Amino acid sequence: MAAAIALSRRGRPGSAPNPNVGCLIVREGRMIARGWTQSGGRPHAEAAALAMAGDAARGATAYVTLEPCAHVSARGPACSDLLIEAGVARVVIAAQDPDPRTDGAGIARLQDAGIEVVFNVLAAEARAAMAPWWTRRTDGRPFTTLKLATSLDGRIARADGSSRWITGDRARAHGHLERAQHQAILVGRGTYEADAPALDVRLAGLESRSPRKYLLTRGAAPDGWTAAASPDDIADVDSLLVEGGAGAAAAFLAADRVDRLLLYRAPILIGDGRAALGDIGLADLADAHGRWRLADSRLLGSDRLDVYERTSTV
Repeated sequence: MAAAIALSRRGRPGSAPNPNVGCLIVREGRMIARGWTQSGGRPHAEAAALAMAGDAARGATAYVTLEPCAHVSARGPACSDLLIEAGVARVVIAAQDPDPRTDGAGIARLQDAGIEVVFNVLAAEARAAMAPWWTRRTDGRPFTTLKLATSLDGRIARADGSSRWITGDRARAHGHLERAQHQAILVGRGTYEADAPALDVRLAGLESRSPRKYLLTRGAAPDGWTAAASPDDIADVDSLLVEGGAGAAAAFLAADRVDRLLLYRAPILIGDGRAALGDIGLADLADAHGRWRLADSRLLGSDRLDVYERTSTV
């Protein structure tokens, strides 16, 4: 199942608005096929894996990171039906689907067909891998990552506003990879006017995955941008990267809309510069504790990246 979950991440963010699911088909202890949800949401992971397996799927075990769908749509058959038709003997499922069209019905259909079903295997890990879709489905909002690139003393620019470049090439490349893994990216009006950022992906082979651009503003957005008056005004997006500046970052934190924090820190001191955050509405220091957990930490050249996840993300 851990391998299927890792595979499911390949579908982000292209599978939206469908969940990014991974599927492995195993026979006699050997993986014979694999699949993940493709761009635009079709084919589903199970359909892709079964097509690869062919007749060898009969009597095999399918590992799926989300309960196979039970509803037929104009875009394709239900995956629970496909698994039954393929003759698999056993289906191991990570997370149960919160979609009311499937919730429990996919499991019941497989069991009624005489297929052994095991579920809730690494369910939390599977939900985390599907966090953008899961957050939109259960909370009605995008899964939001906040990126901050600062000096050691927490500055994002000099006092005159100059900020190119605080971090080095490797950290900036990693930031572009993060852009490619999100559907949308947002900056505040101040950052737009000061830097005129392109917010595109400038990594070879990934240029086509540049995210949709949002501007946090109460006014009109320029051509090629979408205006958002508040953190709650992001429509039809499962994953959002907030990239600048201090006002936009503070607005999303104050609204409790940040699920993941990317903190890039360069080994430099700026002193009297611009702070990374504005007022986030913290009333008591005790309220700041226990909110974030360190999920990853690594060096990118001379810069350090710390990744924090909200303790109640999924």
